Amino acid sequence: MLQLSFVNFKSGSYILVEGKPCGDKFFIIRTGTVRCIRERANSAVVNLGPGDFIGVVPCMSGQNQFESVIATTDVVAIAVRRNQYSELIQQNTPVAMKIIRTFANKMRTMNEKLTQLALRNSTTTSPSQIFLVAKYYDATNCVDPAIYSYYQYLKACPTSPQAEIAKKRFVALKPSSKAVYFEPTQELVRSYPKGTMIFAECQSGQDMFIIQEGQVKITKVVDNNEVILAVLKKGDFFGEMALLEDKPRSASAIAFESCKLMVINRKNFDQMVSTQPQLVARLTTTLSDRLWAMERQLDNASIQNPVNKMVDMLALQLEKEKFVPNPTSKTPRQFDLTPQDLANMCGIPHDDQGNVIQQFLENAPVRQTENNKILVPDCAEVLKSAAFYRKQL
Repeated sequence: MLQLSFVNFKSGSYILVEGKPCGDKFFIIRTGTVRCIRERANSAVVNLGPGDFIGVVPCMSGQNQFESVIATTDVVAIAVRRNQYSELIQQNTPVAMKIIRTFANKMRTMNEKLTQLALRNSTTTSPSQIFLVAKYYDATNCVDPAIYSYYQYLKACPTSPQAEIAKKRFVALKPSSKAVYFEPTQELVRSYPKGTMIFAECQSGQDMFIIQEGQVKITKVVDNNEVILAVLKKGDFFGEMALLEDKPRSASAIAFESCKLMVINRKNFDQMVSTQPQLVARLTTTLSDRLWAMERQLDNASIQNPVNKMVDMLALQLEKEKFVPNPTSKTPRQFDLTPQDLANMCGIPHDDQGNVIQQFLENAPVRQTENNKILVPDCAEVLKSAAFYRKQL
């Protein structure tokens, strides 16, 4: 039987402290108000009150606290342990849905911040962006994402001035394309060949996906450059924001390897929430992982030296996996990422990448393998270097 405890905090006391271990619980404010702050420069102060949640992201992701929370009045809060979350969902589905929808809204806000700070650009939801995505992949000879994007652009803007160009390019590329699923289907599992597009940024859609096999990269095209936002693996979710908020896709998804995906639409999502609390708990954990990583990427975006930025981004990949250094010996790690992938994740302009990558390979604690992938001889050294760079902010 679910038994939740009440915790009292005096006005002015710290409920959570930035940088400290998360512990195994988060809080739901019952009475009183709190202030959430970050040490990072120019961070906004957020005030929360009854019904709001604090500490969910670090608790569910298992990462350190990314903000401090201070009681601005006397506060009574409900403490929820991580291992109680599935039972809480079974008994109070609206609580879980409020957390998930709050996460989705915050992720969209964080995405806008990262786009402006890291990529020095503003976000757009206009279907005209789909045409720019198509043109980019067409120009870089990535046939499958190009033809998929041209199709989605024609569907969204059939009478636009660029529609005739899109139609001609679609017809020209079709014979050499292995793109699949231009339209939604009723299939619960879909297979995508390597390099094919699952959805395009600014495309409408209400499907969420769970990776059963393979890998998927999440990308944006900014100033005619592809920026890799994440590479997702088996068990990861993506596409949830369009499902939860009914808004256009904020980024594109492309099969990084041949992959098999479980499709979750509005109908089976509602059923999943009411009958499979363990999947809802997994979704909450996934969204927590993403939000924590986005907070961490804001720190990365503030690093000015591009080589240091790449080292920190590499450290972030280790932190996502909750890597713990061995205190008695070096721990090597072979990444699936190339230096160019890493540079794209940092938003480094293509014209600058050649020089930056050369400096990265010469000066960073990394090596390059024969297949152009990144090898780290000592993961602890990467984490130590990255922590030093962030302290200089």
